Amino acid sequence: MLPLANIAASAAIGVGKAIASSVSESATKNTGQSAEKLRKTATDFESMFLENSLDRMMQSEGTDGPLGENGTGGGVYRSMLTKEYANQIVKSGGVGIADQVFREMMKLQGASHA
Repeated sequence: MLPLANIAASAAIGVGKAIASSVSESATKNTGQSAEKLRKTATDFESMFLENSLDRMMQSEGTDGPLGENGTGGGVYRSMLTKEYANQIVKSGGVGIADQVFREMMKLQGASHA
């Protein structure tokens, strides 16, 4: 498996587990939830996934690096930077995760109405 694929897989596991239960609860509890709210949830998921993936890629061990990774300040700055990178990627069209999550949530919501 490619290193990027490993990063994406581990990020998906961490973020996916946290959101999967809330998505299914949300779909069953809020049957009147609009597609706009579901779209926002899907977009937030993609942003968190990308943030987690970018954070993994930006981590380095044993060096000071340009962000001062060995110090507390560097970790905070890196966290803020990866969050902003992820938000900008999503704003520019994302990588397609939000669309897939949105379709699945719509299916879940449709199944809860049946």
